[in-house]
Amino acid sequence: MVEYVYFAPEITFREIADKVYARHRKLIREQLPQADIHYIGSTAVRDSLTKGDVDLQVRVDQQDFPEAKKALQGMYDVNKGSFRTSFFCGFEGEDVLPVGVQLTVIESEADHFLKTTGFFQAHPSYNEAYDQLKKQFDGKEMEHYRNAKAEFLTDILASDAYQNYLKK
Repeated sequence: MVEYVYFAPEITFREIADKVYARHRKLIREQLPQADIHYIGSTAVRDSLTKGDVDLQVRVDQQDFPEAKKALQGMYDVNKGSFRTSFFCGFEGEDVLPVGVQLTVIESEADHFLKTTGFFQAHPSYNEAYDQLKKQFDGKEMEHYRNAKAEFLTDILASDAYQNYLKK
């Protein structure tokens, strides 16, 4: 079955998304008190376009990863559409908005979600370019959007602007 993607201004979801984030952060914190938990993704970036989902990054030390993965598996479904490694696992769940949880090992190659969100918050022109990409795929097949998004984000992560942002 073909899945389609639709975007709306972040402000449309802001109030409820903030509540969903707070609720899931609390639930995760109860299971993983040692975890570093952050609100990430487009819904966390003011004035962006978003699918209206709430994403959290759960950052743990390598030795805590297996326990954290097990705890999150008891709370969410493993995101079968994303890769899994010894330092990353994606999860998904439902609330009044869809919820995504990205479990990463601190300082691993997958530990970029918080940094990328911060980059878009600090660089409105790059966020606008990302929104333009989203507009091109609004109402179109999700798989095509995901492919274009992956290419776009790969370019962002390799850009001088992003590398300079990381040095701050």
